Parts: sequence; structure tokens; C-alpha cells
Amino acid sequence: MIDLHRLAGFHLVATQGGYARAARAASYPITQPALHQQVRKLEAEVGLQLLERVGKDQMRPTPAGAHLLAFVAPFLRDLPQVVQSLRTGEFDGALSIQAESLLIRQLLPDWLLAFRRRRPRAQLHLQELLQTDVSLLRTGRADVLVAYLPEVPDDIASQVVAEVHPCLVVPRDRAGARGRAPALATLTDLPFLSYPVGSRQYSLQLQALIGHGVEPVQTISLDSADLILGFVESGMGWSLVPSLDPGGPAGRRLAAFPWGRPRVTFPVRLAWRRDAPANPVLDALIACAPKPPRRR
Repeated sequence: MIDLHRLAGFHLVATQGGYARAARAASYPITQPALHQQVRKLEAEVGLQLLERVGKDQMRPTPAGAHLLAFVAPFLRDLPQVVQSLRTGEFDGALSIQAESLLIRQLLPDWLLAFRRRRPRAQLHLQELLQTDVSLLRTGRADVLVAYLPEVPDDIASQVVAEVHPCLVVPRDRAGARGRAPALATLTDLPFLSYPVGSRQYSLQLQALIGHGVEPVQTISLDSADLILGFVESGMGWSLVPSLDPGGPAGRRLAAFPWGRPRVTFPVRLAWRRDAPANPVLDALIACAPKPPRRR
């Protein structure tokens, strides 16, 4: 591996046109003999002459030296700016976000727009989160999760960014009189649209139904809230889904009603590894995070 100091010495002499001028122009104390030694050692490493004397204290790159200079000049020119950006946290990078489909559609658009204003050149990789699992953070498959986390392990940092409300959703023509919530017993001829069996969302749905003494005759399992709402609008079933709007999700052919007495909410969290390396892109995402509504 070529020594960086030797490259810097060669660059200084080549751009200044001589050893005396290079020693005077250096931003750090160095003598002409020291520069001579750096260039000689670099030439020994590459096995070629890189500078030739063309006059008294006047040097110019050989063809091999010119080729090397063309490569190192931009690097050495930009290196101080890069180091400064590292020290100030002004550099951009990439961030991998995994979020539940409902949140991708309803929560993230305004959030990421605000983030883009701060970090227009940062790269974001957004992926739908089908199963909440903090091991995604621990293994580096995701930098952040945006989801309902019933428990937050000690090695995971988080902050609440929203609240979701459980809602009953039915085809519009199955709403009760005067647009009221229908009795669940009137929906037994329709399939119940559930999240995948074994998922956390499915468990929450099941607990809610058991609490109301309801056992669906038929169940259709779907991967996301968007799919469930699409089936409801098609008249193919009813369900319990989360919503950022306390009144429930909107749709032309569905009706939504707040669920549960007393009303409950579930916190949505932005989560990341507590011991994650310093990352200004992550810091910007956290700074732009929405604030959940205050409880009255």
C-alpha cells in the first residue's frame, strides 16, 4: 500500500513545480530534503521515475508522474472538505427504513418530505414490514423500524411518532341504521378479513373478537391493512384494522367505526439500535419525526 504522506509530498512538488516552492507552500512544516526523500521512496515503490528536473529548482512530472497526478489531485484537493464534513456531520449517506404498509401510506409521506428538505442527497431504501421483528435492526437489515412495538428491548432506542386507533370496517351497505356501527351478529354471513395467522396483528384482532364473544364462521387471511380495506370495499368481508384517524379509514364503499369501550390506542414507534454508529442521516430522520397528538 502506497504511503499517503509520500503521495502528498509528490503532489505538492508536482503542482508547485519545484522542491523549494513546495516546502514554502506546504500547510505543515517540512524541508526540501524531506520532500526529496518522500518522492524518492514513492518512485521506489512504483518502480518508475515520477518527476524530472527541467531547470534550477524546477521539476515537472514524467508521463508516469502525470498519470499518477491526475488520479491523486482530485482526492487530495477534496480530502479536507470531506474530513470537515465528517467532523460536522454534514455528509450524506443511505438509510434503510422498514415500516408497516398503513404507515407507509398515511404517516411517512409528509415525514419523508420534511426529511428531504434537510437531506436532499441522502438515499432512502423503504420496504414494507410484514412482521415486526427488532432482529432486523440488530443484524443491520434495517436501520430503523416504524411500527407498533408492544415491548422495546433495552438495546433498542425509540420514540413515539403517532398513535393508531382500532376500527371496525364493513362494506358501506352493511352499516347500521343512520350510519351507526352494525351489530357484529349481523355480519356472520361475511368472512372476517384477518392478518396472517400467527402475526402480532392477528393476535390483537383475535383478542378483540373474543372479548366481544364473536367467533367468525369464515376467515380470509391477508397480508396488509391495504389488502384488507380493498376486500372490504369489494364487499367481500369485514375486519378490525388500525387507523391513524380516530374515525377510521376513509373509502367510497366502506364504513368505519371506532372500536372498543373504553377507547384504546396503540403507540407507533420509530426504533433504531441504541449502539448504532453516529449517522447524521438517522439524526435528520429523527429530528423530522412527527409528534403524536397530546392526550387530553
